Amino acid sequence: MPLRLTPTFRDALAASDRALAGMWVCSGNATIAEIAAGSGLDWLLLDMEHSATSLESVLAQLQVAAAYPVTPVVRVPWNDPVTIKRVLDVGAQNLIVPMISSADEARAAVAATRYPPAGVRGVGSALARSARWNRVDDYLADASAHVSLTVQIETTAGVAAAAEIAAVEGVDAVFVGPSDLSASMGLLGRQAHPDVVAAVHRVFSAAKDSGTPVGVNAFDPAVAEAYLDAGADFVAVGADVALLARASEALAARFVTGRASDRDSY
Repeated sequence: MPLRLTPTFRDALAASDRALAGMWVCSGNATIAEIAAGSGLDWLLLDMEHSATSLESVLAQLQVAAAYPVTPVVRVPWNDPVTIKRVLDVGAQNLIVPMISSADEARAAVAATRYPPAGVRGVGSALARSARWNRVDDYLADASAHVSLTVQIETTAGVAAAAEIAAVEGVDAVFVGPSDLSASMGLLGRQAHPDVVAAVHRVFSAAKDSGTPVGVNAFDPAVAEAYLDAGADFVAVGADVALLARASEALAARFVTGRASDRDSY
């Protein structure tokens, strides 16, 4: 029977007349993912690289997010065809592959998302949620239309190769990671350093020249606004764990530290 899958991140970027704002979900918790999915943000980054998020929790998060007008994007832990295959098979349509530093690495990521002869993705559509257990007509022939690939540039080598990476056929967007980029530049933890910002802008220019949408991670609102003004097509502006950390610290400052100080003044 015919069954349409949801629009991809590539489709969402192409259809939007403004930059798309999203947030990370690092907790791996489906309830938190559902709360974030209903927030009004455009996209969610479900992270498998720097969290304990498992394949099973990715599946649960995709299932709850499906009820909301948000685009979930899964960041796999590495440019590994086996992991990419499994994440696609549980129904992820949108992937971010981290640490892409060359056009060859970008081409390998593309190949991992595509069935032969265009790529190396293993065929298991009858067994997998990706094709809704063979309920999506012509899924094998049209699978690449249901999948979008974003590659993450976060090294000095990646910045130098940004033009070639962005031009690789099958790369739908480029995402810049200032944290690892700053470390690669010898500026660990200094994402807002002028040299790091300049490197991000070089990636922006390279991607724009090739017509490839480009985004960036920026939790500081002022930095995010500056990148939006510089032409970012999508920005990740927060994370579930960071929001909870800061909010719980604010509660402690008000009701623990603050009230203790009040008592001390009596």
